[in-house]
Amino acid sequence: MFSKEDLNQMKQMDINPLVAEKQIEFFKNGFPFVQLERPAIDKDGIKVFSENEIAELTKLYDHNSEKENIVKFVPASGAATRMFKDLFSFMDDWTGSVDIENDKKFSMVLEFFENLPQFAFYNELSEVLKKEYNLDIEEEFKQDNYISIISALLTQKGLNYSNLPKALLSFHSYNNEIRTSLEEHIAEGAMYSVSSNKNVNIHFTVTPEHLILFKKRVSLIQGKYEKLYNVIFNISYSIQKSSTDTIAVKLNNEPFRSNDNKLLFRPGGHGALIENLNEINASIIFIKNIDNVVPDHLKNETVIYKKAIGGLLIKVRNQVFDFLKRINKGENSESFVKEICDFYKKYFFVEIQISTNKSKIIDELKAILNRPIRICGMVKNLGEPGGGPFWVKDANSGASLQIIESSQIDYSNDIQLNIFKKASHFNPVDLVCSVKDFERKKFNLTEFIDPNTGFISKKSKDGMDLKALELPGLWNGAMAYWNTIFVEVPIITFNPVKTVNDLLRKEHQPE
Repeated sequence: MFSKEDLNQMKQMDINPLVAEKQIEFFKNGFPFVQLERPAIDKDGIKVFSENEIAELTKLYDHNSEKENIVKFVPASGAATRMFKDLFSFMDDWTGSVDIENDKKFSMVLEFFENLPQFAFYNELSEVLKKEYNLDIEEEFKQDNYISIISALLTQKGLNYSNLPKALLSFHSYNNEIRTSLEEHIAEGAMYSVSSNKNVNIHFTVTPEHLILFKKRVSLIQGKYEKLYNVIFNISYSIQKSSTDTIAVKLNNEPFRSNDNKLLFRPGGHGALIENLNEINASIIFIKNIDNVVPDHLKNETVIYKKAIGGLLIKVRNQVFDFLKRINKGENSESFVKEICDFYKKYFFVEIQISTNKSKIIDELKAILNRPIRICGMVKNLGEPGGGPFWVKDANSGASLQIIESSQIDYSNDIQLNIFKKASHFNPVDLVCSVKDFERKKFNLTEFIDPNTGFISKKSKDGMDLKALELPGLWNGAMAYWNTIFVEVPIITFNPVKTVNDLLRKEHQPE
């Protein structure tokens, strides 16, 4: 299938040709749809904290956190281009004059301009418009010269926002400063992700072209936040590995080749970041997307629930470790087996099926317990696009708790579609993870991936259609075989910025 030149290309990218062949098989045969059993809900897959439990778990976290090696892991790859798609469409349709007030397709653009001074980047935009274009922003707006303003915001002759990562965009205004989303993550990390000796470890995944910009920004602001919060920040970065890129194919499933006859490989999606996560040496890892931040006056509830789910992780992990140590010492009584099963049912909602072969029971329990653990915050479903928590049929263990995306559902199956629509909660990407075993050795996280949970999408290259493959998502199939607990968290903890106008929501505005 592959030529000598192809094999050399893959060798340079550290891509296994057998993996590329397997990906082509997925293109030919497709990925199997998941089999939903039922949505995860309160008392059946989702834990809802009482006020007393929140107080108990935050206290537990505060008491133990400085004994832990904690890392806050923030996926921050990619440019912010998609945030501005409505503005780009407007520029494409511009013919010299457009009635944005009465044309419904420009409603988002109208909202943008009517509220322009409320954006944290307004003063920066005004200054760059004056400096680079010798234009006054207020005069341009009065005269309906929208294109000059958009150009100053998005293009290289201006703020260049369409080519910057979301992490470096001005998100929030304060009395005396403007903060990027990167800075908000740094400030938030200082509020709950503090290890011994007041160290705050934050790791950003970035693209190669943005790495220098990240480092430059951090060097400018790190001292200020260390002084403000009386901590020491250890900021690290990683780049998505080329070895996780996936092969692209033509519509007939033959490998897609560029004009120079080389195979085309594309980034494998956020699921590729399991490799980056696998290299983090920490006992506890918090995961949260780069665009999900709020100003300081709204951070309190986020911090409380971060500590609560962190406390639950410590509580559950410590009990799991205790069970595994007792197993290693030879404990195997019926009462011990029952103690493990009752614990697993209480916290993981799963009733362990005891083997009829008594000699295998302890080994099976050890295999169930000795896995990475994740606590996943879930918010009430308010119609946001994306995945949610479900019980998924599992050939090995009956059913398991998984975060499922719409692409994994067979829409031609009415039963499955109805189950998917009944989801009561939504995945906001709010996780805390334990990635070491009871002997404090790191798990190899790549051993807990379900490879059958990727998906295929249609793209184009050089004007030609192609099919692309995304790896199992970081919090979906990449964590399929982890021990999982879903916890309800308040909607205020979920404030993503998918379009520029999301920054106009009250959650992103000054107090």
